[in-house]
Amino acid sequence: MGAPPIPEGISSLLDTDLYKLTMQCAVLKYFPDVQVTYGFTNRTPDMKLSRGAYKWLLEQMDRLANITVSPEEIDFLKRSCPYLNDAYLQYLRGFRLKPSEQIHIKFTPAPEGEDTGSDDVVGDIEYAVAGLWVETILYEIPLLALTSEAYFKFVDTDWNHEGQEEKAYAKGMTLLENGCIFSEFGSRRRRDYHTHDLVMKGLCRAAADATQKGVPGKFSGTSNVHFAMKYDVIPVGTVAHEWYMGIAAYTDDYENANELGLRYWLGCFGEGVLGIALTDTFGTPAFLEAFSKPIPDVTTPAKGIDATTPSSAAVTVGTTPESLSDTKPPVEAPLHDHPDTTTTTANKRTYAQVFQGVRQDSGDPKNFVKLARTFYDKHGIKEKKVIVFSDSLKVDNCLEYKAISEEAGFQPTFGVGTFFTKDDFIKTSTGAKSIPLNIVIKIASAAGRPAIKLSDNLGKNTGDKKLVQEVKQRLGYVENVWEGGNEATRWGKRGD
Repeated sequence: MGAPPIPEGISSLLDTDLYKLTMQCAVLKYFPDVQVTYGFTNRTPDMKLSRGAYKWLLEQMDRLANITVSPEEIDFLKRSCPYLNDAYLQYLRGFRLKPSEQIHIKFTPAPEGEDTGSDDVVGDIEYAVAGLWVETILYEIPLLALTSEAYFKFVDTDWNHEGQEEKAYAKGMTLLENGCIFSEFGSRRRRDYHTHDLVMKGLCRAAADATQKGVPGKFSGTSNVHFAMKYDVIPVGTVAHEWYMGIAAYTDDYENANELGLRYWLGCFGEGVLGIALTDTFGTPAFLEAFSKPIPDVTTPAKGIDATTPSSAAVTVGTTPESLSDTKPPVEAPLHDHPDTTTTTANKRTYAQVFQGVRQDSGDPKNFVKLARTFYDKHGIKEKKVIVFSDSLKVDNCLEYKAISEEAGFQPTFGVGTFFTKDDFIKTSTGAKSIPLNIVIKIASAAGRPAIKLSDNLGKNTGDKKLVQEVKQRLGYVENVWEGGNEATRWGKRGD
């Protein structure tokens, strides 16, 4: 008997990153009626898809409509993600994507070539995603994974899976032997499902061997919930830029968007879980200003059975069970109905105290460590905090940032993505590197207003250019250009 066919496409709604589920949970609670749109960007624009890839993507979109969350998957979420409340899990049981209503894909042949009408003609792919935030939030990771798979299935086909499990094993073992704590973050830009599966096999085998040998590092899990379930590891993740971008666009309050995002995150999930804060949506300095603020005494952003205790000395006002349709968005909900007269601002805990640590996802990591150390010292926070590095990491980066972070008194951890599931492929005909795509999908608008991201590196600015400049002025944003942050070439360039 021959080998079974290699799986293609997406076959599980849990084949996504954990933070999409946590954000969907919070959006269901606070923003169930908000309409949004998403935009697609190819940061490697010279790497174009073909018409054949476009046709395959259309077929894959149709398949997404038929996927549901199984009872076994719900049971896994209950066991592994107890912070996901019952109201959300009930919603997820009946959830279906509606791609025919919510996604439009356009293929435009490249102007420099002749359009013969054949499937080999290359061009630009555009996605237009629109609908309720709570429904469309789950498209990002599948669309990115499928787009990457389409490119390497129809355009760059001069590669194979040979040695990928062993390469993942070797990379994982190097990290483990050097005492690194790391997780696998490769869903969005993987070559295909089979590549991801091979990587997980290699990493889990490395983790098992490392435990037997007593090496100091730790493989802490994967951001992909499906593979966490398949390999019985911990699903890892917290929140994405989308959360802050959507709130800022919805409220048109960029000055307070970071604190609103933190406040309602704690209101949904409470203290002690999902405690890594993402700092760079509107620049880390603006975020740290919000991070230093005291947590409100009373937060009542929602009504009904899904109301939870916020992470503060006070408690959420309890309510009787009501339907999710009665949930109020946070901008309409009272925040200080019952002030605590026994607690002064001076002795209230701040977000920085409550959160376990921060995630570095753009800009110069070494400057970030210095900035974080200065911030925590300034506010008298002595507890050892975590820095999660997640921006285009390779083994050498991890080892360098580990040393710098530990010297500064932090516990570093690493979310490694493209390096595991997309990089380190070679062209079988020449031995040259097969360059990975660098593609992103970001929320583009919420409630009719554009959504933007500034980040800590000019190359990652996203959204309406006029609004980007306006918000930079409003926040006093200082422009940063990091020499290692060229998004078009940081994973290599064609011809290398």
